[in-house]
Amino acid sequence: MKIFWSALFVLMTAALPLSAADLSGNEIVQRSLETFYYSGGDLRARVNMKLINPQGQVREREMTMLRLNLGQSGDQRYYLYFHAPADVKGTAFLVWKYPGKDSDRWIYIPAVKLVKRIAADDKRSSFVGSDFTYEDVSGRNVEDETHTLLRQEALGGRPVYVVESRPKGVADYARRLSWIDRERWLPLKEEYFDGHNEPLRTFTADKVEQKNDHWTVMLRTMRNLQNGHRTEVVFRDVEYGVGLKQEIFSERYLRDAPAQWVR
Repeated sequence: MKIFWSALFVLMTAALPLSAADLSGNEIVQRSLETFYYSGGDLRARVNMKLINPQGQVREREMTMLRLNLGQSGDQRYYLYFHAPADVKGTAFLVWKYPGKDSDRWIYIPAVKLVKRIAADDKRSSFVGSDFTYEDVSGRNVEDETHTLLRQEALGGRPVYVVESRPKGVADYARRLSWIDRERWLPLKEEYFDGHNEPLRTFTADKVEQKNDHWTVMLRTMRNLQNGHRTEVVFRDVEYGVGLKQEIFSERYLRDAPAQWVR
């Protein structure tokens, strides 16, 4: 009987959530990245992006996002196809992501029928004129920054970890604060600061829903605090486990979009 109760205690304690004392900042950020960027074996979603200037004028982008995880290695593929407006229709963006080293990124520009490789140094450049960077779209590597757990608190009624991240190499920000949901593991808010501790950008997860048992940020906003511009992104028709094939994520389909998946 004593053995039974000992075994039961082990099982019960193993099922309890880890406390902040059990998790490092690095572990918290790693789990958040896995949840935000890796949920499900693959993903297809329709994405509407609104670019809003300080006067309230809006430019819109409509696209399809495809994402495929490759086994347990952490390698990943992204494909984004632009449907509208007319001046960017047919533009396609491709990412080959590798843990521990820079991702490969390409963009197809239909007006000149050109596939252009995006240099690793450009990963923090604006993504198609928005307030999101290329790195924001496909994610960063946990090793690119040092991460320190600062505290636990509540944000919008949700329990969160607050983590400070500082880039190890050259970056367009000096530090980043993240409010990470302690139960859902999604980043609910991020603030970027320059070397003088002046705020640069703020990310917010404005609407979170569960899709195919995966918590998903359905509405997200990035605000540029220096010029007053912001970008709002809405995810619709989100599907996980749709059966994407690796061959889709190639230069061939940059030039000739896979109609079955981007319709």
